[in-house]
Amino acid sequence: MNREDEPASTASNEGSGAMRDLGPRLLSAIVMIALALGTLWIGGHVFALFWLAAGFAVFWEWQQMVGGERMRARLIVGACTLAVSASYAFSNGADVALLLLIAGSFIIALLAGATRALWAGPGLLYAGALVVSLCTLRGAMFAGFLVTLWLFAVVWGTDIMAYFSGRLIGGPKLWPRVSPSKTWSGLIGGVLCGALLGVLTVYYLTKPGEYDLLPIFILGVACGVVAQGGDLFESSMKRHFGVKDSSHLIPGHGGVMDRLDGFIVAAAFAAVIMLVRGGGPLASARSLLVW
Repeated sequence: MNREDEPASTASNEGSGAMRDLGPRLLSAIVMIALALGTLWIGGHVFALFWLAAGFAVFWEWQQMVGGERMRARLIVGACTLAVSASYAFSNGADVALLLLIAGSFIIALLAGATRALWAGPGLLYAGALVVSLCTLRGAMFAGFLVTLWLFAVVWGTDIMAYFSGRLIGGPKLWPRVSPSKTWSGLIGGVLCGALLGVLTVYYLTKPGEYDLLPIFILGVACGVVAQGGDLFESSMKRHFGVKDSSHLIPGHGGVMDRLDGFIVAAAFAAVIMLVRGGGPLASARSLLVW
């Protein structure tokens, strides 16, 4: 039945429900952006603690979605592993942090039982990717603040403009079986706008000619595509477990995973590129943007 054919009372109820949800959604978005930017500016332990809390929320939502045995023990192991990994990552110890996450994921898989082991274990790697990647980027020498802000700009710009591009242009669906609302026009428009916003961030915060902007734009496109892939992954996981939202922690938005799905994968992608190009854990943040 088309919306035009719906009873007036039904359409009215849906419209009023959307309006009621708009206020909490906007307020939550403003608070989350302010916290992310504020802790980024402060840096140090404040930044690490903020993203550690977000990482634990993601881990908790993942484990609740998966289910299985010994939930409390899994949460304790996960929290301790994330905290120690974050400490190492912020002190140029991303390699040690990764080994800790791998070891912790095996323990969690064993605790979850045979029927949930293959799903429960990777949850720590997923949440840890967020914490370790951001601590690695922000804690890197030279331009750690800049590259992290660039990442924010690319992913936020991609998410926001993918929504508006998809709504305004429409067209063929990207992957209707997993995410019925996503379109190819939304993907292309969002990725290009996100990459452009990343370029503008670097351009206005650095000296003229300090960075070659074309490679940064191309990297932003790649990062945006990866972010949208992360969004599709979480959508497919929720469909697999038959849930609409990962939780209800954020008013109007669902869960932390729902808001950070693409950001987690994009952060991991950016951190890996920086570490590989910079030659290891002591890589300069500039190695991500200088090509």
